[in-house]
Amino acid sequence: MARSLRRWILLLVLLAGGAGGVWQLTRPEPVTVVLATVDVGSVDATVANTRAGTVKACRRSLLAPATGGQVAQLPVTEGDRVEAGQVLMTIWNDDLRARVQLAESEAAAAVARSEESCLRAEVAEREARRLVRLKEQKLVSEERVDRAVTESRAGRAACRAALAAAEVSRARVAVARAELARTVLQAPFAGIVAEVNGELGEFITPSPPGIPTLPAVDLIDDSCLYVSAPIDEVDAAEIRPGMSACVSLDAYPGRRCEARLRRIAPYVQDWERQARTVDVEVEFTDASGTQGLLVGYSADVEVVLATHEQVLRVPTEAVMEGYRVLLFDPASGRLVERHFEQGLANWEYTEVVSGLSEGDRIAVSIDREGIGAGTLVTPENQDRGSASR
Repeated sequence: MARSLRRWILLLVLLAGGAGGVWQLTRPEPVTVVLATVDVGSVDATVANTRAGTVKACRRSLLAPATGGQVAQLPVTEGDRVEAGQVLMTIWNDDLRARVQLAESEAAAAVARSEESCLRAEVAEREARRLVRLKEQKLVSEERVDRAVTESRAGRAACRAALAAAEVSRARVAVARAELARTVLQAPFAGIVAEVNGELGEFITPSPPGIPTLPAVDLIDDSCLYVSAPIDEVDAAEIRPGMSACVSLDAYPGRRCEARLRRIAPYVQDWERQARTVDVEVEFTDASGTQGLLVGYSADVEVVLATHEQVLRVPTEAVMEGYRVLLFDPASGRLVERHFEQGLANWEYTEVVSGLSEGDRIAVSIDREGIGAGTLVTPENQDRGSASR
């Protein structure tokens, strides 16, 4: 009897061990998951551009000399910083300089002739006055007095003619200098030389009307930058100049720049019939945020419509359709589906009005294979926090 009991006990032990082994072999493997903690912070309601925007300079000039000719001086190279009025390029102009000198000499001679003529007129006037007094005393003839008065008037007329001739000569000097100035290309504002198209000795021809050509010098004022971006026509109705905005750049991942909406285009672009947009311009409000930015960088713009401070929030990437999240149950190690009421939302955060509590841990990597309600999971790393902004 005792031997039979021992056999039954041994059989039960073997069966229990086998069942445990089968369970270990058939139990599902935990899926690694990235978790985020529901925290408190600010959430903005925003509208964003439909296509990449572009960083632009407030002032940028594609410069070229007003007249064609051979490049005689090229004192700048690409990347140079220049001041307003600094010479960027000079076309050969020795003939025009000589013409200016000739005009200046002629003007000086005309001024001297006018001075001579006016001095003679003054002498004639004094002589005429003296003879008029003598006539009153009946010491000179009336004929001589008439001749003196006439000469005095003629002298005054000659003086005015000489002065007018001097003015004409000075005007010719101004014309000659203006023609000379057309051969000198100067910086209209301080900035950086972005591009130079031309070399010493080359011939430059101005662009014919309606036919754009490469600029001789591309000058950029990089002290003032802004972003131009297209906004969907539906969203454009909600925005107004002066609204706060945020700029993010592909060249600087994670870097966000504070900005302000300064202009909304007064018309809709209909180049794409199915995606009509309105161009907006956003200026940076923090000068330090523009350090290192280059004109032409691609940028994304978010215009802030409303802000809720100190509210519960979750990463938007963790939210599934129907405002659902996968809540991590530490007791079972499984994910549980949880519905919540949504408030404001943007690409980064979604406000939680009800349905979740601060400190809850939710799955962020919901696109991984095998992730779903009831899934046994293992946190991949420390929870990804949501630092308040």
